[in-house]
Amino acid sequence: MGMRTLLSWSCLVSTTLWAPSAWAAADAPPATSEAHKTEITILYDAFGKSPTMKKDWGFSALIEYGGKRILFDTGNNSDIFAQNVKANGVDLTKLDFVIVSHRHGDHMGGLNHLLSVNPGVKIYVPQENFGVFGAALPGTFYKRDESLPSYMRYFDGKPPETLRFGSAWPEANFTWVTESTEVAPGFHLILLRGLWGVDLEVKEISLAFDTPDGLVLVVGCSHPTIEKIVEATKTALSKPIHLVIGGLHLLPANDQEIGRIATTLRDFWNVRFIAPDHCTGEPAFAILRQAFGDRYLYAGLGSTLQLGPTVTVKANVGQREIPTMGSEDIRSYRNSLAQGPLRALLGGRKAAQQGRSPATARGQPVSPQ
Repeated sequence: MGMRTLLSWSCLVSTTLWAPSAWAAADAPPATSEAHKTEITILYDAFGKSPTMKKDWGFSALIEYGGKRILFDTGNNSDIFAQNVKANGVDLTKLDFVIVSHRHGDHMGGLNHLLSVNPGVKIYVPQENFGVFGAALPGTFYKRDESLPSYMRYFDGKPPETLRFGSAWPEANFTWVTESTEVAPGFHLILLRGLWGVDLEVKEISLAFDTPDGLVLVVGCSHPTIEKIVEATKTALSKPIHLVIGGLHLLPANDQEIGRIATTLRDFWNVRFIAPDHCTGEPAFAILRQAFGDRYLYAGLGSTLQLGPTVTVKANVGQREIPTMGSEDIRSYRNSLAQGPLRALLGGRKAAQQGRSPATARGQPVSPQ
């Protein structure tokens, strides 16, 4: 599969687009010498055991692997993101690159803090025309009418070769991703469109990277559906998936559908380990844990997953390892859900506080398989 992200007029815009010359940057020495680290740390979520990090609805993770330090998403709130980064001792000035999976606020809300400490860092974002990360289109994108007088025509009938559209972060070093691509040896961006759980179609980037044990797949919100993301990843890279971690967006699904998806991931796609976060949902946490058994990994706020043939969860400093959600996790997750951006979609505060999916609340059958 040819994996390039090119726009024919890329040389005309100042925002960086993926091109072969970017390999020079990708092959440069990593921002910090961390070749020995093989781990993923959760910096933003609504459940977790860390006493020094603040829970909120959103997602962010730091990937440290193969000498690379990659930030995946920035959470929902810039101040909370800053607090959690500091509490975990993460140095945002030492990043190789950043990925913002999609345009929703609970994944890009910490960009202001990130850019305040590392304004030049490369940030991969989905390319969307007139999107929040900016855009550029050729000046020929609109239909012309030569019969009109010049004062009735756009740009007096002489438009610029390229039209650039604004962003809330005009100085950010955004790299627009237009299709799946390899951004560094062994690190792949998987770009798909999705409508699952949203009112408007969204483009979403997932990260897949090679390990000796198979692919590690990091997902933000799985709006294209987690099954399609897994399928696209295996089709593109032809390798087994060792670990899936991140938001699976099973909040809108009823328990019977969640059970079907869990079984499919385990038995058809042969996902070895799973570490659900963020928008996966409490019922899905329980059903996935039942389906995957000891291959289900607790990955709450502040958790660090150690990669290897057997993926393990490192205990927080001063705490014993706790592999499952406790009562405090459930309480904080429900509160964040009730107050978060999905409350209207999911039936509001009442359904969230009761810890049930809207389908379950309406009395649909509950089945883990």
